[in-house]
Amino acid sequence: MLWLNYFVIVALLLGIVAKYISPALVWLIAFFGLAFPFVFILNALFIIYWFIQFKRTIIFGVFAAILSLPNTYLYLQFSKPNKGSKNSIKVTSYNCMLFDLYNWNKNKETRNKIFSDLSDNSPDILCLQEFYTSEEKNDFNNIDTLKHLLKTDYVHTEYTTTLRKYDHWGIATFSKYKIINQGKLVFHTKSNNLCIFTDVIFNSDTVRVYNIHLQSISFSKDDNKFLDDVVSNNEANEEIEHGKNILRRLKRAFVKRSAQVDMIAAHIKTCKYKIILCGDFNDTAASYAYHELTQNLNDAFVEKGNGFGRTYAGKWPQFRIDYILHSNTFKCTSYERMSETFTDHYPITANFELKNKL
Repeated sequence: MLWLNYFVIVALLLGIVAKYISPALVWLIAFFGLAFPFVFILNALFIIYWFIQFKRTIIFGVFAAILSLPNTYLYLQFSKPNKGSKNSIKVTSYNCMLFDLYNWNKNKETRNKIFSDLSDNSPDILCLQEFYTSEEKNDFNNIDTLKHLLKTDYVHTEYTTTLRKYDHWGIATFSKYKIINQGKLVFHTKSNNLCIFTDVIFNSDTVRVYNIHLQSISFSKDDNKFLDDVVSNNEANEEIEHGKNILRRLKRAFVKRSAQVDMIAAHIKTCKYKIILCGDFNDTAASYAYHELTQNLNDAFVEKGNGFGRTYAGKWPQFRIDYILHSNTFKCTSYERMSETFTDHYPITANFELKNKL
């Protein structure tokens, strides 16, 4: 038990420092960042065990737990929203999973339900990842549909894939505020990941909205089945090979994300405007990706979130991997994660006010 406790403490400490080390340099440490919540709970159980045993060994676990509190703070919040003013901006970020284009949910009403929820939410700015639209199929001209439902006259779309000249896959930002400039950061990978930036006019100020979709792990059906078998203690064939395959996918995603994040962080440093950053990071708050992008930006969930804040509705990992960040010139008055979703991500919404406009 003592040596197991030592192993957990070392794993917890590595989980704490993982966010400071680029996976491109030492990729193995990123795994401990991903596992941080589980390791934290294991350490807490050891603390209880040694307390019952009246052993001095409890000191090591308590010390490690104290060091990990800043990380824990990023996973769990208990806040109350402030009353927003009329002079506020409402921002929603959502990985819409192509609006269930391929009927993954086996429900033909999924697309309409997604649109209905977005319409009820009525954000001023909507950032969508895994966006799809068609210029030929009226039922799937999602740009026109959203512009009509949300009353967003302005839209910025960038595509990573186009087929038949009219079917487009990519990323999109819809805005009720005038767009005066736009651009993109291309990651030069085979994946459909991308970062776009959109400059809008809000109360005579220029606000740059980053909409990003970082490298995903891309588990296959066999990988997900293997993970399900491990959790349910079922026997799985070729366990070692499946395990290696999952580790390879995780490593590849960690390394690619680090390069993407470095590119975005460097671009943010050159920005002279107020910033709102939204997106699917495909990584947790104990990661290098999150740490680098929050160096000069605040996390809306940390300010006004409530509860565990899980945004991923799929199987792995069930953590908060979608974020809304902002520069210090904004004050976050509320943050909400929708209680229902029709994709593998939950939509998240934050309200902001300009501090110098209060």
